Amino acid sequence: MDEQAWIAERFEEHRAHLRAVAYRMLGSTGEADDAVQEAWLRLSRSDADEIENLGGWLTTVVGRICLNMLRSRRRRREDPLGPHVPDPVIEAPDGSHPEHEALLADSVGLALLVVLETLPPAERLAFVLHDMFGVPFDEIARIVDRTPDAARQLATRARRRVRGAAPVPDPDRARQRELVDAFFAAARDGDFEALVAVLDPDVVLHSDGGTLRPGATVEVRGAEAVAGRAMTFAGLAPYTRPALVNGAPGVVVVPPTGRPFAVMAFTVANGRIVQIDALSDPERLRELDLSALEGV
Repeated sequence: MDEQAWIAERFEEHRAHLRAVAYRMLGSTGEADDAVQEAWLRLSRSDADEIENLGGWLTTVVGRICLNMLRSRRRRREDPLGPHVPDPVIEAPDGSHPEHEALLADSVGLALLVVLETLPPAERLAFVLHDMFGVPFDEIARIVDRTPDAARQLATRARRRVRGAAPVPDPDRARQRELVDAFFAAARDGDFEALVAVLDPDVVLHSDGGTLRPGATVEVRGAEAVAGRAMTFAGLAPYTRPALVNGAPGVVVVPPTGRPFAVMAFTVANGRIVQIDALSDPERLRELDLSALEGV
């Protein structure tokens, strides 16, 4: 085996881990793949024999690439105002896709990713690398060009924001699915009171704006307001197909046209639906991998 083939083989051993890091950093599966590919290009131009810890080196490189991508994104003002709905990872309702296991490890639900999208780039990097992947602060400090103590403070601030804003889902997935099914049954029947009953009083709905407001972010708060919104789209309830969205019960809405209309993720805590994240932008839907739902 020549040296380039050996390096490529070593890199493939780390690809799933690197993609998981990049997905948490960027909230985009496509950009995560781009970041991992850039890391491979940098490795292929480096002297691999001089790298003592290849996994650590690659994680640091991907972190730096993602940080630059986040900063560039902000400079171009691509991010919409308000919470942004990240790319969801879709699975069949009764199983896990092998390629998604590393991507969704540590229960990286869509509600958590929505909160991560609101963090400044350096805070997001410090939290993701340290709290999710155990990267030491002295290594994080070199990426953000700060002292280890300053890197620790970045992670602390991010941790405080995440704990205050990201709901912790109930562990019973079957019960979560029951509530999601009850939500759509109530919408289909036009039962406003039943809708409110499954929603937390402070429930929040995030939507990407769909075809009417592409690139925008809509936020609706409160059980009655969210129930009213659900009643508006009650006609779509018969076309929901159950799915796991980032490991939690959700749906893909597929009307008779056969083209997905929306993906909806539900977060259930304390026996009520506390957050709904909906993606209906046609361009983003076309980029999603829905192969796991074939035949469902």
